[in-house]
Amino acid sequence: MGSVSEPAPGTRDANGDPAHWSASRQAAAVRCGELSSSELLGHLLERVEKIDPALNAVVTLDVGRARALARAADDAAAHGQWWGPLHGLPITVKDALETAGLRSTGGAVELRDHVPARDAPAVSLLRQAGAVVFGKTNLSRWSEDIQTYNELFGTTNNPWDPGRTPGGSSGGSAAAVAAGLTSFELGTDIGGSLRIPAHFCGVHAHKPSFGIVSQCGYLGYPGSGVADADINVVGPIARSVDDLELLLAVLAGPDTEVGTGWRLELPPPRHDDIRRYRIGAWFDAPGAEVDPAVGALLRAAADRMSDAGAHVTADRPRLDLNEVYDTFLSLVTGAAAPRFDPHVADELSGSHARWLALNDRRAGMRRAWADWFADHDVLLCPVYPTTAFPHDQRGDFFDRAIDVAGSPRPQTQTLQWVGLPGVSYLPVTVVPVGRAPDGTPVGIQVIAPFLEDRTALFVARHLAAEVGVAPGHELDGGGR
Repeated sequence: MGSVSEPAPGTRDANGDPAHWSASRQAAAVRCGELSSSELLGHLLERVEKIDPALNAVVTLDVGRARALARAADDAAAHGQWWGPLHGLPITVKDALETAGLRSTGGAVELRDHVPARDAPAVSLLRQAGAVVFGKTNLSRWSEDIQTYNELFGTTNNPWDPGRTPGGSSGGSAAAVAAGLTSFELGTDIGGSLRIPAHFCGVHAHKPSFGIVSQCGYLGYPGSGVADADINVVGPIARSVDDLELLLAVLAGPDTEVGTGWRLELPPPRHDDIRRYRIGAWFDAPGAEVDPAVGALLRAAADRMSDAGAHVTADRPRLDLNEVYDTFLSLVTGAAAPRFDPHVADELSGSHARWLALNDRRAGMRRAWADWFADHDVLLCPVYPTTAFPHDQRGDFFDRAIDVAGSPRPQTQTLQWVGLPGVSYLPVTVVPVGRAPDGTPVGIQVIAPFLEDRTALFVARHLAAEVGVAPGHELDGGGR
């Protein structure tokens, strides 16, 4: 397997290079004076200059303003003043989210010159917590593909093998985190756009419960960003579960216009001992079979949780995966319809009565999940049927097929597992659980009840520790 200009994540001692530290450790180093914000930013910019030409993950830089902010963060620290838990951390943001004074395109030529006057609320919250935005990362056009390429910026490559996709649509985000080009990333997910790249690139991601992180400023089509899109969420990609927990605490909360009337108080994890958790494992279904190498790692991860004392069974919600996926695909298509010509949009989305019928069907699925979670705490399931696949830009998403265990499967039929929790608004944490024989990473979904994000994160943290991916460290080994 090929490699970028330096080995894939994890080949060097993660404790030796601050670029591979978790954001939590970087923040602690800045706070104790071990590392300055300016030093960390300079180091990451050097890595972007050296490594990113082979990746094409970072597509826009804001070096001057970032250096000034980093110096201001260091000056504040010298006077004992702290901006927040992310004080001085240099970060990049998916180019689907607006950043004040910095080109934000959604990966579309229609917005090639778009420079917003204000940040998306989620970006603003990161800045208020002390983060220093220094760049934007690549994505698929309007976040509409599970690969990452577009007419404006070209193709982003997977750090483990540049001949493969990093996933999409937040592929630049995951590649940047995996390659140690940023402290952490902010991406979006309507059909696996956080989770598939995390799985393909061997990093961690959290898809929050729907509605708890503002979507305003999300560029999904011309004129978008003023209202939430159905199913879509904004969430973090990072190098540890601790980072995801830290970032969720910063990001979760009501939008400004409703913040005067309600508050969000996410509950703590259901239990404080992994041995009390009741975990379901659902790794196979007709028409949604996974590659044997992927399935073996998922089952091994579930076995490790059982060895740790959790009660792991093959129990699953009383749902038909194909019916769930049909509902998911119909609702996502409706949510994406505004980006098309009005006549095409009407044909894709159907009538409002049809949407109401689909929403009623979703309500039944949400009840089925709630009933199942009365006796279970989380569900483990695949992210995607295969590991990262070779770049394939023929036609469009609807024309392509993926090889799964030697058999072609339409790409449109590869999103059942990410659609399963997505359509019902559930929180999901993805953690890497190992590497397939070809060296590519494999991740797993940890699905928790609605608004119980911290339960997903608690189990994910223990799962990562049990399979040897300790918080704050990269996967053992690297690209060949």
